Amino acid sequence: MSYVDGFVAAVPTANKEKYIKHASDAAVVFKEHGVLQMVECWGDDVPEGEVTSFPMAVKCKPDETVVFAWLFWPSKEVRDQAMPRIMEDPRLHPDVNPMPFDGKRLIYGGFSVIIDE
Repeated sequence: MSYVDGFVAAVPTANKEKYIKHASDAAVVFKEHGVLQMVECWGDDVPEGEVTSFPMAVKCKPDETVVFAWLFWPSKEVRDQAMPRIMEDPRLHPDVNPMPFDGKRLIYGGFSVIIDE
């Protein structure tokens, strides 16, 4: 069964091009290790909520934009085997490919696909 890793982050709007490069470089590594598809989305209609919202969840500041992303894996097993190797890959080391956002406010998780139409 397919598996998805999902991410939400607040990225300084001024760092959009840096973020695109960061994500593009990471995509190469993830695809080498089995990711079928990597999607990165730059928020353009992400309203602030009264109780919950994407901006609230990542404590988005006025000069930041919400990014929503996901990795589509063939299975959880492939993901679980690949992730340690990906995290060890020198191309993703912070000195080589630094995160252009506050990683402490990154929300992420793994999800089993239950409908795929």
